[in-house]
Amino acid sequence: MKVAETEEVLMPRFITIGYGDRDGYDRTPADVRDAAHAHDQELVDRGMIAGVAGQPVQVRNTEAVGLVVEHGAFLRSDLPVAGFGLIEAETLQDAIEQVAGTPCAVAHGVVEVWPLG
Repeated sequence: MKVAETEEVLMPRFITIGYGDRDGYDRTPADVRDAAHAHDQELVDRGMIAGVAGQPVQVRNTEAVGLVVEHGAFLRSDLPVAGFGLIEAETLQDAIEQVAGTPCAVAHGVVEVWPLG
């Protein structure tokens, strides 16, 4: 008798990029910030991988003939990148709802949600 193999079904994954600055954070009421941090912790407890952004480097190796590393971000925005996340959600709308209560979303920042293919 052959035993059927179970295949793990992965939910769609989304990269989140949070943008925000100290000024926006500081002018957000403390109770709103506290709730946002609690929401972040709930997402982490449910499996989100999250982290605060450090200083970026750009890596190039054009045509695989010479590595060039430059310090600093490639993209520029009005707000600095504050953090990243990797979440699972059934739909893009579900992912949006998950990040809507995070610190960058509520503290005068913005969160981008990028579906991973």
